[in-house]
Amino acid sequence: PQIAPAEVTQLADLVAIGGGAAPQITILETEGELPWASHTARYAVAEILAAIAKARLALVFVNTRMQAELMFHELWRINEESLPIALHHGSLDVAQRRKVEAAMAAGKLRAVVATSTLDLGIDWGDVDLVLQIGAPKGASRLIQRIGRANHRLDEPSRALLVPSNRFEVLECRAALEAAAAGAQDAAVTRDGGLDVLAQHVMGMACAGPFRADDLYAEVTSAHPYGALTRDQFDRIVDFVSTGGYALRSYERFAKLRTTDDGRLRLSHPRLAQQYRLNIGTIVESPMLKVRLVGRKGAPRPGRAQKPLMGGRALGEIDEWFAGELKPGDAFVFGGEIVRLEGIRETEVYVSRATARDPIVPSYPGGRFPLSTHLAQRVRAMLADRRAWPRLPKAVAHWLELQRRRSVIPGADEVLVETFPQGARHHLVAYPFEGRLAHQTLGMLLTRRLERAGARPLGFLANDYALSVWGLGDLSGLIAGGKLDLARLLDEDMLGDDLEAWLAETSLMRRTFRHCAIIAGLIERRHPGKEKSGRQLTVSSDLIYDVLRRHEPGHILLEAAYADAATGLLDIARLSDFLRRIKGRIRHIALDHASPLAVPLLIEMGRETVHGEARESMLREAADTLIRQALAHGPDD
Repeated sequence: PQIAPAEVTQLADLVAIGGGAAPQITILETEGELPWASHTARYAVAEILAAIAKARLALVFVNTRMQAELMFHELWRINEESLPIALHHGSLDVAQRRKVEAAMAAGKLRAVVATSTLDLGIDWGDVDLVLQIGAPKGASRLIQRIGRANHRLDEPSRALLVPSNRFEVLECRAALEAAAAGAQDAAVTRDGGLDVLAQHVMGMACAGPFRADDLYAEVTSAHPYGALTRDQFDRIVDFVSTGGYALRSYERFAKLRTTDDGRLRLSHPRLAQQYRLNIGTIVESPMLKVRLVGRKGAPRPGRAQKPLMGGRALGEIDEWFAGELKPGDAFVFGGEIVRLEGIRETEVYVSRATARDPIVPSYPGGRFPLSTHLAQRVRAMLADRRAWPRLPKAVAHWLELQRRRSVIPGADEVLVETFPQGARHHLVAYPFEGRLAHQTLGMLLTRRLERAGARPLGFLANDYALSVWGLGDLSGLIAGGKLDLARLLDEDMLGDDLEAWLAETSLMRRTFRHCAIIAGLIERRHPGKEKSGRQLTVSSDLIYDVLRRHEPGHILLEAAYADAATGLLDIARLSDFLRRIKGRIRHIALDHASPLAVPLLIEMGRETVHGEARESMLREAADTLIRQALAHGPDD
C-alpha cells in the first residue's frame, strides 16, 4: 500500500538528558484520523514503517508484551519491502532473544519491536531512531528509552512518539515538557515489605544462629524498615519460627528453634536447601511453555493418535490466557501465527498456521500506570487554553468542543458529568490519577451508588477517567438531593467500604498468594520438581481461608493488605486525590455524552463485541457517540 506522508510537529528542539548532544524529540501527527480511544496505534502503522525505512536501526518500544506482538504483526502485514524487523520481549525463549540481540549487533536488522527488555543496560551504537508507541507513562521511562538512540557523545538521540489516542497526545506532550525540565517521576523509596522481611529472617537463620535483638537493630538501620516496630518484627520472627497461632500445631511450619543461649537456629538442616530453591522476591504469574510441533493429522485406521511431545521451545504464555483457548484457535506468538494443538501439564503445543484475525495473547502485569508527576502536568495543560494551540489540531478542536458542550476542569478540580445514553445513565469522572487508582475508585463508587438507589451495573476505568453506568437517573438523584457527590467522594470510602469490598473479591487471595510465596509459607520448588500455578493457588487459598477464620490479625494478612494498598489498589494515591478535591468537585448534568466522555464509552463498547464485524460495529457506535457529542453547533 502507498504510505501517506506524515506531518510531524516538533515538540522539543533541545532537551537536556544526561549530557552529550541534545536529543531531538518529535510527536507524530498523522494525516489520518487520530483515534478517540485505542491502545494499539494501528492507525499509524504505515507512518511507523516509513520512519523505520529511513533509519539505519530503529528501536520500536511498546509498553506491554501484547502490544509488542500486535505491532510486530501489523508491521509485517504491510512490509512489502521485507525490511528485516525482529521482536523482543520477556516471554520469548531466551535463545530467541539472544538471536535477535546478535542480529542487532551484527547490523542485520532495521528495527526491533521491544518492551522494557531492551531499554536498560545495553548500548547499541548503530541505533539512530527510537519510536515510543503509546504514551510513555512517565518522564523517567521516556528519558531512558530515548537514550538508546545514537548513544554517542557527539550525536543527538532521535525519537518519535506515537500516541495511541487523543488523551495520550496530552500525556506525550506532558512527558516531553517534564523531560525538558529535567523532572524525574520515579519513586525513590518505599516501605519494606513484611513478606520480604520474613524471607530475610529465614536467610539469616540459614547463615547461622542469630539473636533477635541484634537482627532488629540491623534491619531498622535500613531506610525502608526504619519505621518497623518491635512488635511487627517479633510477629514476623514468630511467623517464621512457627507459622503463627493458627498454624503452629503443624510441624512443617516449625522452621526455627531457640538455642540454650537464646539464639534462633534452623530446626532442620534440610530447610537451608529448601530456602535456596525458593529464594527471591519476584513472583511470576503461572506460565506455560509454548512448543512448536507438526500439525496433528487424523490417525490412520486401527492406529492411535500419536501423543504430542517434543518440539522447539518458542517461549512462555500466561496460564490463564492458554486456558481460554480451545484446540484449533489461532493466535500470534513470537511474531508467528500459530494454531493450538493441545495443552499437556505445563506445556502448550502449537503448529504454524494462517488466519485473518488471530488472537493476540494477553499477559498479566504489563500495564504501566500514569505517573503522579505526569498526571499533574496533564491536568495543568488541560486547564490552560494557552497551551492548546501547541497540540495537534484534532486534539485542540476536541478540547474546544468540550469547553462549549460541558466544561474543562481546573487543575485542582475534578469534573463529574452525568448523562443518559440509551437505556442507561452514566457518571463520568476525570481524576487523571492512573488506572490502578481509578479501578479501586470505580469499585468503591459502585458500592456507594448501590446504597443510594442508583442501581449501578458496572464501571470502566483508564488512566485518565472512569465511567460508572446503571439504571438509576443519576442527574435526577443529584438534583433532588438524594445523591451528594461530596459525600459520595469522601475519604471515608477507604475505611469500611474498602474492607468490605476486599473481603468479597479474589484480589486479596491473589495478593496473599504472592506474599505467602515470598515469605516462604508456600514453596514453589522442591528437589526435582516444581508446583504448577494451580497447585500454588489451591494451597494458598486453603491457608488464606484458615487464617481469615481463625487468625484475622495474622502478620501475613497484614503484609498482603499493605502490598495491595501500595500496588494493585494504589490506596495512597487515591487517598491524596480524595483529600485534594474536597470542595472542588464540579458537576455538570448533560443530555448526552460530552466530547471528553466519548473515549470511555467507546472502550466500554469494545468489551462485548467480537468476531469479523467488530471493527465496523465499533466504528458505527463511535460515529453515533461522536455525532451526539458534537451536535448543536454551526461551527463544528
